[in-house]
Amino acid sequence: MTFTVTYAQRGEAGAGLRLAGELDLSTAGELNATIDRLVAEGRRELLVDLTELTFCDSTGIAAFVRGDNLVAADGGWLRLTGASGRVARVLQVTGLAEVLAHRRDPTDPTASACS
Repeated sequence: MTFTVTYAQRGEAGAGLRLAGELDLSTAGELNATIDRLVAEGRRELLVDLTELTFCDSTGIAAFVRGDNLVAADGGWLRLTGASGRVARVLQVTGLAEVLAHRRDPTDPTASACS
């Protein structure tokens, strides 16, 4: 299966990313490059939709942590949403399900998931 990363602007400083396919050693570089490009453009709030992600290994986990560290260094955040099945299990076992969980703020009009 192929891996794709698509993204769209989300508010002034944010971006919504949507991952599909398998995130592993051969594809994590694409995610890292996308995050680097968004940070270079001034994006500091990254909401990553994992609804269509079917697999994630340790290099994928490392990419999420790296991305969060990168934006957090400038006061931002990276949050994950939509994980299910094996991907959700990996996030739970590693503790990232809690650390990088997206929690909607009902008073924030930009709090909707990626579109």
